[in-house]
Amino acid sequence: MKNLFKKPSFLIAFLLLIVFSFLDKHQLSVKNTSDLLNLLSAKPTSTITPTPTVINVLGTNENQTFKVVRIVDGDTIEIEGGEKIRYIGINTPEIDDKDPIKLCFAEKAALKNKELVEEKQISLVKDVSETDKYGRLLRYVYIGDIFINDFLMRQGFAQISTYPPDVKFKQQFQEAEQEARQNKRGLWGEECLIE
Repeated sequence: MKNLFKKPSFLIAFLLLIVFSFLDKHQLSVKNTSDLLNLLSAKPTSTITPTPTVINVLGTNENQTFKVVRIVDGDTIEIEGGEKIRYIGINTPEIDDKDPIKLCFAEKAALKNKELVEEKQISLVKDVSETDKYGRLLRYVYIGDIFINDFLMRQGFAQISTYPPDVKFKQQFQEAEQEARQNKRGLWGEECLIE
C-alpha cells in the first residue's frame, strides 16, 4: 500500500475521491474543472451553504423574496432570473382578446397588477402543483401582508379559476369574487361598457 502512494496517478485519484466525497457530503456541485479549482482555492468559511436552484427556492422557502421585473398580464408576472409566475386560483381576460370589452378589462387588470407588484419584492407560496402546462410556476403572491391573488379578485380585476389539486384558497376566492360582484367592482361594473 505504501508503494501505491508514491505513484502520482494513484495519489491524484485518491485526492479526487476525497474532494468529491466532501462535495457530495455538503451538497455542492462542480460542473467543470474551473469550478473545482475555484472551490479548492476559495478561502474557508465557517459554514457551507449549497446554492439552491430557483425552482427549489420558490417551492420550499416562503420567507424568500423575489423582484418582479415584468408584468405579462393581469395574472402572470416575470421575476429576476426569467421565471414566469402564474397566480393560482384567479384568471384575468387576455391582453390579445379581440372583444373590446374583454380587452378593456384585460388592460385594466394588467395595469393594476403592474401598480401592485412591478419592480417590487414579492413572496411566493406554492400550493400543490409546481407548474402549469406552459411551464409557468404556479404560486400565491404576497407583498408584505397583501395577498395579491385575493386583492385582484376582491377589486374586480379577476375571476375565480381554481383547478384541483391547487384549491387551498378556493372558498376565500369565491367570497372575494362575490364581494366584487355585489359591489360592481372592475369586471362586474360598467366602466368598460361606457367607453
